[in-house]
Amino acid sequence: VQLRESGPGLVKPSQTLSLTCTVSGASISTGDYYWSWNRQSPGTGLEWMGQITDSGTPYYNPSLRSRTSISGYTSKNQFTLQLTSVTPESTAVYYCRARSGDFIGDYWGQGTQIPVSS
Repeated sequence: VQLRESGPGLVKPSQTLSLTCTVSGASISTGDYYWSWNRQSPGTGLEWMGQITDSGTPYYNPSLRSRTSISGYTSKNQFTLQLTSVTPESTAVYYCRARSGDFIGDYWGQGTQIPVSS
């Protein structure tokens, strides 16, 4: 399973960050994996932002729920992240991940650095 993040190189404060994860080697609609977005800000640990299931049901980190939306696009085998009202504290490396229910399969994208700056 391979995952690749894509998105803008820079986002300004108050804008919406939109990222896409393109998946190969597995289908996001078959139920084998949970598809999640995660981020790591400078000097902090890894933060789980949310995920979708094979049916497209989203689950969000409660601390980000009001600003986060994760969607799946089965025809393109992609899933996306939208984070609204970003601030400089949203600066992070953003990763997409595929994890099987038994934790045996665990695959990560290479990450994409997103600076938030005016």
